[in-house]
Amino acid sequence: MSWTFLDISALRDVDLFASVSDRALESLLAITTTMRPKPAELIFREGDKGDALYIILEGEVRISKDIHGVGEEALAFLKAGSYFGEMALLDDKAVRSAHAIAGGTCHLGVLQRDALLELMSKDRDLANEILWSFVGTLSSRLRESNEKIAFFAMSNMFE
Repeated sequence: MSWTFLDISALRDVDLFASVSDRALESLLAITTTMRPKPAELIFREGDKGDALYIILEGEVRISKDIHGVGEEALAFLKAGSYFGEMALLDDKAVRSAHAIAGGTCHLGVLQRDALLELMSKDRDLANEILWSFVGTLSSRLRESNEKIAFFAMSNMFE
């Protein structure tokens, strides 16, 4: 899936916003900007202060870490409809846990933390709806991570 512009249907197709009302999506859309990084351009670096969530509208983004003695190791290749950087919206002390690098031609939606906080401070019902959506998504990701950790722990027991 790929969109040439950002609209409500593009936000609706992102797991993070799938259960959010059209009213909330319209409000989010109003504060979301877009960017088109160049191929192989660094979107952010591991350790940078987090200040935005990114939604991939078109193209691909590589998430990677520098591993001491090994070099850059790709953790994920995210495609249109995926998002990254969401922890920056919830934690003002968050630093980026990995690099994000544009993979070829890329078009991103950018939701700045400050704009989201201002929007949520003006509308408590909207804030509640958005935060519950985040909680559900982050809970699901944590559950998946726990399952992976358990799998790797069990795998190491039999070596």
